[in-house]
Amino acid sequence: MRRAVFYNPAMALDRDLSVAVARAWSDRTGRRLRAWEMLSATGVRGLRVLNESGALDALLLTEANPEACRWLERNAAPHPAATVRSADARELPPGSPFDVVDLDPYGTPAPFLPTAIAATAPGGLLAVTATDMPVLAGVQRTACEARYGAVPLHGHFGPEGGLRILIAHALGAAARMGRSARPVLAYVHDHHVRAYLALDREARPAEVSRLPGPGWAGPALGEGPYGPMWVGPLFDAGFLRELRAPAGAARPREVAALLDRFREESGADTPFYFEPNRIAGALGLSEPPGLAPLLARLRELGHAAARSHVRPSAFRTTASEAVVFDVARELVARRFSSSPVR
Repeated sequence: MRRAVFYNPAMALDRDLSVAVARAWSDRTGRRLRAWEMLSATGVRGLRVLNESGALDALLLTEANPEACRWLERNAAPHPAATVRSADARELPPGSPFDVVDLDPYGTPAPFLPTAIAATAPGGLLAVTATDMPVLAGVQRTACEARYGAVPLHGHFGPEGGLRILIAHALGAAARMGRSARPVLAYVHDHHVRAYLALDREARPAEVSRLPGPGWAGPALGEGPYGPMWVGPLFDAGFLRELRAPAGAARPREVAALLDRFREESGADTPFYFEPNRIAGALGLSEPPGLAPLLARLRELGHAAARSHVRPSAFRTTASEAVVFDVARELVARRFSSSPVR
């Protein structure tokens, strides 16, 4: 018995989120949606959204690989709302524009972005994934400069830097076509980054710059400059409140927990993050400050502070690095002064 190709179990949570986003976007617009999945492979993502979200009125699935397309046609056959087309995703398909366009390549989405943007209706949603993390996260700097026109961050900030470079690149492509876009949900997960971008008809200035730049008071990133990259929010807090883990989720608890983290994080949606262990290392502290006390103290001082989805111990805050360091010193000193003498 032959096995289906191009199915990746590791992306199950990502597909769960796609279902949740489609449902919430349909609720926001007040109608059912027409969608195009540009690189459908065997159709796992698109058909799950069609079947489970209740949000789609029609779904176009395109695939250029002949073997994958045969499986795609077989999988889509029971679904009257699904249409399969064997085609190059760089070509605008009949029926454009669409309310939702999903671009999920193996590697870089860059060659497909102009078509994806052209195919997304004003007020529509473009979902774009990148899996070329060695390029976006700084290991292959020359390739990143050639592919995305940006200098990447290397090290533990690399994945978030890659996400912000991808968003900036997509927004630049939209601007060249007289369009604007903004993220409603953008995240780092495992080996990839993904952004859901709301597209508008008219071009508007985007929050894109090089970091560190003048006035940068956030976490130390190194000498730089890096980017250009998106420095605006990764989340639309109102949209996040509308997201729910789908009933048919492959990983319901994980999806619900991630959505909760996104909602928390949206309250301190600033570029990059701090980690207690790294703070202790930078300051030469004998032990790291506790994450919960750090967040509590920063909030007491009037700063937004929240855990981040990017790393288990990461947190974002509107406080400057200098303030974060002062709070860390204070908490560690307080802990030692209150410890009993043995």
